[in-house]
Amino acid sequence: MGAALAAARPPAFRLPVRVYYQDTDAGGVVFHATYLDYFERARTEWLRDLGFDIGVLAQRDGVLFIVREFRAAYARPALLDELLEVTVGVEHIGRAQFTLAQQVLRGGEVLVRASVNLACVSSGSFRPVRVPETLRTVLTDRGLAVGLEEEA
Repeated sequence: MGAALAAARPPAFRLPVRVYYQDTDAGGVVFHATYLDYFERARTEWLRDLGFDIGVLAQRDGVLFIVREFRAAYARPALLDELLEVTVGVEHIGRAQFTLAQQVLRGGEVLVRASVNLACVSSGSFRPVRVPETLRTVLTDRGLAVGLEEEA
């Protein structure tokens, strides 16, 4: 994983997730792709916690967040019926994209670390658009935005 992920600040948001049978393989181990669902749920709830509904952003503001790049490092397996915690923290925010540091934890133990780069696109054309100013303001006002810069 990149140095930015390793040096990420404490996560801004935590979501408890229980491992269900449908999340696992035949051995009762969480299937690797299931973590994508866990990360997505946490990002959606993080935005909701900040006061943003992704449906409203798409309808009213015409903005979608699409995964542009995803990197994950799996350290330990999660097992059936365990209670996990999925975290979200801002790693970087640019003009039309932002990167989040996410983790899946069991107790304090890191099971998976991920870096997720989300691009902001128009819901009509899927062309890049600016990160909504309202979101940028909330992240800045709450001290969650790090690595602010204007990229090309």
